[in-house]
Amino acid sequence: MIAALFTGIVASPWMRAALRYGAIALAALLFLLSLRRSGERAGRLAERLETSEKVNDVQRRMLEAAARRPRDHHELADRLRDGLF
Repeated sequence: MIAALFTGIVASPWMRAALRYGAIALAALLFLLSLRRSGERAGRLAERLETSEKVNDVQRRMLEAAARRPRDHHELADRLRDGLF
């Protein structure tokens, strides 16, 4: 039954053209949806990269500040006396 119906559809030149254009339209639609999905994924990855760069910058500044801190209270007193702190 289904095979006979399918043969009748394929036998008509108009139906073959409609099926061909339908397949082309479906392929184009799937391609566009795939592009959209990959664009969203790229956007999320870019946002994650930007966030990690900000975090790394903050951590680097914290480490630089810790490296410049006075080692003990005598060095702190010396810096305060000299006006360098």
